Amino acid sequence: MTKRVYLDKQSPSVFAAMSATAAEIRARADDAGLSRVTLELVNVRVSQINACAYCLDLHSRRALAAGETPQRLAVLPAWRETELFTDVERAALEIAEAVTLVAGPGRHLPDADYDRLRQSLTDDQLSLLIWAAIAINAFNRVSILSRHPVPPRGAHARDSRVET
Repeated sequence: MTKRVYLDKQSPSVFAAMSATAAEIRARADDAGLSRVTLELVNVRVSQINACAYCLDLHSRRALAAGETPQRLAVLPAWRETELFTDVERAALEIAEAVTLVAGPGRHLPDADYDRLRQSLTDDQLSLLIWAAIAINAFNRVSILSRHPVPPRGAHARDSRVET
């Protein structure tokens, strides 16, 4: 496999600016009444769509540390099919998908959908969730194009071979 340039290491000041943006989003989200769990759900859902293994590993662990449950993480790709998520979380997940799938047909968050989301979110929450989805999409691209590795953890840390 070709050794990739780790974009975050090659251009650390650019990565630091991205990280500062993410920190500002988290701080403002807390001020706006958005929980860390909600932000991590956005991070995980966007990373699922983008198939970013590194960010999935990182943000799944952060979600669990923030109080998310394994059950809700397991059903996250099918969140619309469950009643496990609050109205705010459902709005956040809808925003995450709309921002990530912006190039798809009918994916530009039609006005009717946007108006419906505003019934569950304040303007600050709406804005910050869009920013959060934009930010994790950028981080996904850094990790995907750098091919950041995902180290084995837990039982697989001793033996990275997974038997089926």
